[in-house]
Amino acid sequence: MNYKEIAQNTLTIEAHTLLDAANNMNDVFEKAVELILPCTGKLVVTGVGKSGLIGAKMAATFASTGTPSFFLHPTEALHGDLGMISKNDVVLAISYSGESEELSAILPHIKRFGTPIIGMTRNQNSTLGLFSDLVIDVVVSKEACPLDIAPTSSTTLTLALGDALAVCLMKARNFQKSDFASFHPGGALGRKLFVKVANLMQTKNIPTVSKETKVKEAIIKISEGRLGTVLVTDANDTLIALMSDGDIRRALLREDFSLEDAVLKYATQNPATCEDENMLASDALVFIESKKIQLLVVTDKNKKIKGVLHIHTLIEKGIS
Repeated sequence: MNYKEIAQNTLTIEAHTLLDAANNMNDVFEKAVELILPCTGKLVVTGVGKSGLIGAKMAATFASTGTPSFFLHPTEALHGDLGMISKNDVVLAISYSGESEELSAILPHIKRFGTPIIGMTRNQNSTLGLFSDLVIDVVVSKEACPLDIAPTSSTTLTLALGDALAVCLMKARNFQKSDFASFHPGGALGRKLFVKVANLMQTKNIPTVSKETKVKEAIIKISEGRLGTVLVTDANDTLIALMSDGDIRRALLREDFSLEDAVLKYATQNPATCEDENMLASDALVFIESKKIQLLVVTDKNKKIKGVLHIHTLIEKGIS
């Protein structure tokens, strides 16, 4: 049995399902976004079975991207949790057939509250379709299941439509990286989107020398600083250059090299710096890699040194 071919066929069927949905998108989707956007309550997502699992993921995505949302299981709603829905909410109900018994049982009660319902189903004339204010079509020509029975293409499409709704709402709210960071303070994602340069930069014991300092003295300062670099300043303590281990190695190849020379002769002048200590550490890493440097000097607008950030610190802290 050729499992690779079966897998490829499954992915191809589901990919075509998504492309067909994209090509047949109508204005109902836009109306759904416009219904959710001004909602002063929450977007309540509900469904049972596979639709419930998809709905729980949708609710999590909405909640983490700026649209207050939670998942409500229809069975729990019938036993008291229906009170979690208010007239200021919007309900997103999911059922491929539109005839889920548990979901159908709570729809009249939701309508009684005057809460708008957006249905996601293949059948606009189903119970869910008839109770819905808007119906987002979930139509597939074929399930990826070889028996054309198990929810595969239909669940993939439903999930993708939920992602599309979330992205539309993010765009409408002008949801930015900084907003996303506030919802994801922990773990690798939080480190990437929340940790700033100011949180990681070294502000004390920064190795600096004057521009008149001899190379042999600068080398001692580099060793003491443990950054592989020494910063060169003028009489006003303004950054004008830096000398790294690499600069010294290159200097050694020059015929006129002397340990008695002033460090400025071999230092990198006008080095790349950062004036925004509130820059995300992940963006600082991109900047450091683009400049092919190891140490980023953080300064104010007058080139006064505020701190330094080494690429090794970023890596150690899990910034990527």
